[in-house]
Amino acid sequence: MKPTELIKPYFSENRRLIAAGLVSLIIVDFLQLFIPRVIKWAVDDLTAVRIEPAGLMRYALQIVGIAVLIGIFRFVWRHCLLGTSRRVEEGLRNELLSHIQTLSPSYFDRAKTGDLMAHATNDIQQVRMAVGMGLVALNDALVLGAASIGFMAYINLKLTLLVLIPMPLLVIGTRFFSRKMHRRYQEVQGAFADLTEAVRERFAGIRVIKSHGWENHEAGRVSDISRGYIKENIDLVKITGAFFPMMGFLTNLSLAIVIFVGGRQTITQTITPGDFVAFISYLGLLTWPMMALGWVTNLIQRGKASLDRLTRIMTTRPEIVDGPGAKAIGRSRGAVAFENVGFAYAAGKDSNSQPVLTSIDLDIQPGSIMGIVGPPGSGKTTLLNLIPRLYDVSGGRILLDGEDIRSLKLRDLRAQLAFVSQEPFLFAGSIRQNITLGYPDLDDRALISAADQAAVHDTITAFPNGYDTIVGEKGIILSGGQKQRIALARALLHAARVLILDDPISQVDLDTGNRMVATFRAMAGERTILIASHRLSAIRFADSIIALENGRIAESGTHRELMENNRYYARTYRLQEIVEDRYAN
Repeated sequence: MKPTELIKPYFSENRRLIAAGLVSLIIVDFLQLFIPRVIKWAVDDLTAVRIEPAGLMRYALQIVGIAVLIGIFRFVWRHCLLGTSRRVEEGLRNELLSHIQTLSPSYFDRAKTGDLMAHATNDIQQVRMAVGMGLVALNDALVLGAASIGFMAYINLKLTLLVLIPMPLLVIGTRFFSRKMHRRYQEVQGAFADLTEAVRERFAGIRVIKSHGWENHEAGRVSDISRGYIKENIDLVKITGAFFPMMGFLTNLSLAIVIFVGGRQTITQTITPGDFVAFISYLGLLTWPMMALGWVTNLIQRGKASLDRLTRIMTTRPEIVDGPGAKAIGRSRGAVAFENVGFAYAAGKDSNSQPVLTSIDLDIQPGSIMGIVGPPGSGKTTLLNLIPRLYDVSGGRILLDGEDIRSLKLRDLRAQLAFVSQEPFLFAGSIRQNITLGYPDLDDRALISAADQAAVHDTITAFPNGYDTIVGEKGIILSGGQKQRIALARALLHAARVLILDDPISQVDLDTGNRMVATFRAMAGERTILIASHRLSAIRFADSIIALENGRIAESGTHRELMENNRYYARTYRLQEIVEDRYAN
């Protein structure tokens, strides 16, 4: 995919506005070219002493009239061309966000949030500038430049050819510097992404930094990254700092030629004083196209570097997609099965990647409850993440109602599942908005019912604003247990047949946890529930329990059967029972 293909649809969609803007811009350029003609006539009449005050007024009114027309058409081209660039900016940002949301979770394991933010802000802004003012400067460089040269040639061809002597040097210099600028702009944009990520990370972790007194240390780290960004910009300035003075020097060299040669021609009356003044005016108009050529090179190289970076993301394909002939499914029964499932992160890309899960075989009947236990790092969360295809299995297969989940449409598959992750995420809105996410028009009865089932209704109503309480970024005003229960209420609103709970009571007290467990038990027979938990009392009632060790099923059975085995589950349960008894007393 060529980078220009990203913006081509926006040019096609707004072609009438762009055409109107370019026509208005060309009209403005030609109107500017008439002003030196009026000045020429006025100067010639003045030097010949053949003009009356009324004649001077006529010339003045002509200039005023041209200025009014320039103002009108300048408004039109700015509205059309710069307005279009803003539409391109909006469209690209929406397109980028939509595309990023299609990418698989494994992509975000590698990508930096700051880099993605830089793409969505700085890169798209540079593309907007290239599309808007870049197009304007390019048009002026071509149309106004060519027309100015034409009018100058009309006055005196020899003088015009002398003025154009620096032009080849300008072309050579532009080609030389543009290649260097493109490379430097890419490095600057990359450094900006690193700086954005560093600042974002420190803001997100500000409480950790302050609690440990690391302010100076972290400020120093950001300062180091900032110095790297400044260094890249200074390296860029060395290029642009040489380029623009070169443009100015060549422009003033042309002016020196006009003063020396044109002045002598005026003395010898080869051209009139009016022609001489007009010629200098046209050279002044030509100065902008020459400078615009440098500016447009600057803008286009910036925009091209940013467009290259955007294209790399837009051409990144999600690893998890609907397969050929993916099936649509209706209401699921909730039967889940694992057949010889194995999984390793970065499988196929890193030959040294260690398997996280190996030879997992499970048969979970509709409406049953399965508990998953095991020490940290045993693979509990990974196993649950495979069901909604956040990652795809490396070996074996997972079945939903007897169908391989890779043969089902991804959207339909996930519609059958309600998921509460180990680290619940809340958006910076109200509690109501966070629970009814995806169901904004839900009535209060269903909302309150879900919150009550999640043992969080009483907590919410204790807040002054109840369900309309603003939770802040990532739910900062709430405790970990409150966030966990709000996330559970959100999942319970979703009438899915399969409920996946990753350590749902890890951050709540014993009494609240027991209320939540009672909710899970009450849903037995209605939903298929998979619960991974470090607190074993939360899953002792499950129809079946598996204990994972090093990614394998070390033991499985009911609570009673596992207690009789006297292995990991039994030992851990007895230890936790002692702790809970002490807490209860």
